Amino acid sequence: MREFVPPSTRFVDLPDGFAMHRGGTLHGARIAYETLGRLNAARDNVILILTGLSADAHSASHADDPSPGWWEAMLGPGKPIDTNSWYVVCINSLGSCKGSTGPASVNPRTGERYRLDFPSLCIEDIADAAASTVHALGFERLACVIGTSMGGMSALSLLARHPGIARTHINVSGAVHALPFSIAFRSLQREAIRRDPHWNRGHYDAESYPRHGMLTARKLGMITYRSPREWEDRFGRARTERGLRTTDEPFAPDFEVESFLESHAHRFLRGFDPNSYLYLSYCMDQFDLGESCGSTTGEALSRMDLEKALVIGVETDILFPLRQQHDIAAGLSSGGTDVQFLPVDSPQGHDAFLSDPDRFGPPISKFLSVG
Repeated sequence: MREFVPPSTRFVDLPDGFAMHRGGTLHGARIAYETLGRLNAARDNVILILTGLSADAHSASHADDPSPGWWEAMLGPGKPIDTNSWYVVCINSLGSCKGSTGPASVNPRTGERYRLDFPSLCIEDIADAAASTVHALGFERLACVIGTSMGGMSALSLLARHPGIARTHINVSGAVHALPFSIAFRSLQREAIRRDPHWNRGHYDAESYPRHGMLTARKLGMITYRSPREWEDRFGRARTERGLRTTDEPFAPDFEVESFLESHAHRFLRGFDPNSYLYLSYCMDQFDLGESCGSTTGEALSRMDLEKALVIGVETDILFPLRQQHDIAAGLSSGGTDVQFLPVDSPQGHDAFLSDPDRFGPPISKFLSVG
């Protein structure tokens, strides 16, 4: 078990005794981040990106790390988020295993990895750690905060808990809370990991690792990240070539869609810490913006101090359905924010913001270029 840190990642130390929303404190904690572009003299061209569950701070290639980032098509010179104009800070969420402090990190008080001794993690903690990072880097007010997927939740929490921290907001396939369908799937993902005997209540290592649990969890996730329409269009009922099968095990994968899930799950397998996966997945299910703000969701959104916002959702998204982005847009608009709501017709479901840049790039570019 280890952390998986991109080579060009930098770090900001959180205040010692960083208080967690549901109790507990962190000592010697840090947040991983990377930057793209150049800060202008007025220091008012800063964009903060908050990521989904499994993403790291390496959003796009740059001089210090030419490897492609997770949002490579969207970020860079001349791209929709144009780093000729914007200074972009992308941070890795608190609780992750990609450089920021989380269950896979060493607890400085014990010299051992936190594992399940890591405090209960909330979206609010991710938001507060992001705010602390922004201030530690010397910024008081961001030009824009962009949140994708879980990052859309984190961004809304950041805006609610730290009024005035950003002038504008782009929410991409986000939500104010998880719906029962999403909770059900993530619950099954967590159960798959927890019921793997090698999980051992979080005490695994490289030799005794919850491999089967993580494979199953990732496959379940991939099913929800894409849409039934894409599965049908892309695979239909195509079968795997019998000669390519690697096992004679009864009921082994026989369809192309099964092979796709198997391949993606294996690529993910050793690149993410199981305990971090459990913590982040659970905190998504627990989040409720209205409850967090001691109000209704609509009231919480209406009180956000924003000049304008772009809220994007995907019509085929089954994990964060389009009606959730519509509700975000309506709530922000009711408080006086100039809101553009954009439903995207992409067959690629929740992951469309990663895999369909032709539909996401132009509206994001236009939003950032106006005002």
